[in-house]
Amino acid sequence: MAFDPELMPHELRGWVCDIAHRMQCAPDFPAVGAIAAISSLIGARAVIQPKAKDDWHVVPNLWALIVGSPGVMKSPALSEALRPLHRLEAKFRDEYEEERQAWELDLKVAEMQQEANAKEAKSVAIKDPSKARDLLRPVDLPLCPPERRFVVNDATVEKLGEFMSANPWGFLAYRDEIHGLLKGMDREGQEGARAFYLQAYDGNQPYTFDRIGRGTVRIERVCLSMLGGIQPGRIQSYVRDAVSGGAGDDGLLQRFGLTVWPDIDGSFINVDQWPDSPARQKAHDVFERISAIEIGGEPRVWKFDQPAQAAFNEWRQNFEPQIRGGELHPALVAHLSKYRKLIPALSLVFAMVDAPDSGVVGQEHVLRALAWGEYLRTHAERLYSAAVMPETGAAKSLLTKIRSGVLGGAFTAREVSRKCWTGLGSSDVVRKAADLLVEYEWLRHEVVQTGGRPTERYEINPRVRGAE
Repeated sequence: MAFDPELMPHELRGWVCDIAHRMQCAPDFPAVGAIAAISSLIGARAVIQPKAKDDWHVVPNLWALIVGSPGVMKSPALSEALRPLHRLEAKFRDEYEEERQAWELDLKVAEMQQEANAKEAKSVAIKDPSKARDLLRPVDLPLCPPERRFVVNDATVEKLGEFMSANPWGFLAYRDEIHGLLKGMDREGQEGARAFYLQAYDGNQPYTFDRIGRGTVRIERVCLSMLGGIQPGRIQSYVRDAVSGGAGDDGLLQRFGLTVWPDIDGSFINVDQWPDSPARQKAHDVFERISAIEIGGEPRVWKFDQPAQAAFNEWRQNFEPQIRGGELHPALVAHLSKYRKLIPALSLVFAMVDAPDSGVVGQEHVLRALAWGEYLRTHAERLYSAAVMPETGAAKSLLTKIRSGVLGGAFTAREVSRKCWTGLGSSDVVRKAADLLVEYEWLRHEVVQTGGRPTERYEINPRVRGAE
């Protein structure tokens, strides 16, 4: 499905559309980047209770994956969507530097006090040993102020653990090209890192690092949102491993519920205009409001109002039989099963964008989340069909060439492969793609006997050109 701007909350819609228009990129890219950024800002500071009479809580930290070929403006769009987070980080970094300078002064004073006590203890040790012992008691040293982080780009899991101990409500892990992270976790010896990321998706589980060098690091809750881009060829090979029992077959990929792989139609308009400042400011205000929410020791629990609860219950009643029926591919089932978290999490995100202090999720927020679920499911189906039936991508590319008329009325697999078109680089790939189009009557397969070795040709259905 194409992205509908109505999917975005009103406060963010103009900003996202402006980014897509000025960059001439798919609106899916900045939209998903913005939702992932806001979900990371909320983190574990608020949870939603999807059932009216159950203590099941969902943390709205979401994982997003942007699939697109090089040159389709993935990175610039995501950079613009993350600008409010970087702005907040710069603001809090300045405050942190001031607090750290004050802490360093307090630390020096405490050390000087300890030295002075030691000298005094030495002078009275013979006459008054009890006083000397009291003077030698360690002075309470001031604690180093925590640095609030919003975005982390490249860090080991141990360093992520340190960040999380200082930022227990979570933050965003952003990779411009996430393929390196995914493949890195597939390597032998990275099982611990992979387990850490898997647990970080839940957003509410404690975790403890025990290392000889670093000692023990205890994390109250492991909460991580993720965002990254990847190229179609790389994600296809990764998905094939994940669906065939490879190293990625543990549900990590399926946690990327906000996965989009939009159609790129090639149209372009040279846009040279200033950003829509009111729309941008309105979006930045949303980030500011959410970042300013005061949180006590526990996250605030949000609940559906009665109409919202009814809408969610109706969706789940229809959804669960679909993923339990055994008709879908297991990899797609594993992906869709994460919608049990995705739908209530999106509902909470939309509610907090509109009113971060209300504590109630309304029906309009659930309906918007369900619309997102319908949209995202079509992209998930593309993602997994590209691996389960890799010839579908090649068949689509071949059909595009056929419709353009560059192949005339008939062709052979070798003729197509020699043109070196993307996704159609070998005769075997072209043959499989053409055979699939034969099944759908776009082509007709024929064997031409010329006296030597038979030649396989594909005749194009005359009705293909201009067909929908």
